[in-house]
Formats: sequence, C-alpha cells, structure tokens
Amino acid sequence: MSATSTPVATIVKKSLGWSIGLSVLMIVAGLLSIVMPPAAGIAIAVLVGWLLVFSGGAHLVFAWHTRRTGAMLWEILLGLLYLCTGVYLLRNPLAGLASLTLALAIYLFAEGVLELVLSFLLRADWGAP
Repeated sequence: MSATSTPVATIVKKSLGWSIGLSVLMIVAGLLSIVMPPAAGIAIAVLVGWLLVFSGGAHLVFAWHTRRTGAMLWEILLGLLYLCTGVYLLRNPLAGLASLTLALAIYLFAEGVLELVLSFLLRADWGAP
C-alpha cells in the first residue's frame, strides 16, 4: 500500500503516540517554567537569540538574491542588525532577558494607553454622556 492510499485512521493511530509524548513534554516544560522562572527566562532569551541569528542569516541570503542596489543594502543592514542582536543575546542572556522584559513592558504599557484612548473615542462615538 502506498503512502497516498493509506487511510487517515492509520495515520492518526501512528501519530497518536508522538502527540501524547509531545503533550507530556510540554506539560513538564510548563511545570519547570513555573518552578524555575529565571531558568525559563534565560532559555527564552537564548531561543530568541538563535531565532535572530537565523533570521539575520536569512536576510543576508535574501540580500544576495536582491537585484536592486538600495534593497540589497537595506537587507544587508537588516541582516547584520539581526545577527548582531542575536549574538548579543546568546553571549549575554541575563542582559538579554532584562532587555526583552523591558521591551515587553514598554509594549504592554503602550498598548494599554492606546486601548484606553480607543475606548474613550468609541464611547464618544456611541453618544454616551
């Protein structure tokens, strides 16, 4: 029987074990994150660092394929920014954790202010006193 003619039920049964294993792993990771928040925070900072490094590499590869000079220059600069930021996070995960926390706090504060202003604007549009 070929892979294209395999019934869906068979595929679901085969993947069920992996799904349960991944679920248990995610539960354990969540519990460890609750028990040890600093370690979880550093792990997230390292993960974001690696994501930035890979994103920087992708931007540099994309810049190589860009035909226009201006676009190539901006892609190279953006790639280098991502790459440098990722390397910084990987070399200094505690400072990176503080930076990410500060950036998240600024974002949440700005969103709260904007939501408050929006709620007053929408209230005024409804004709409320």
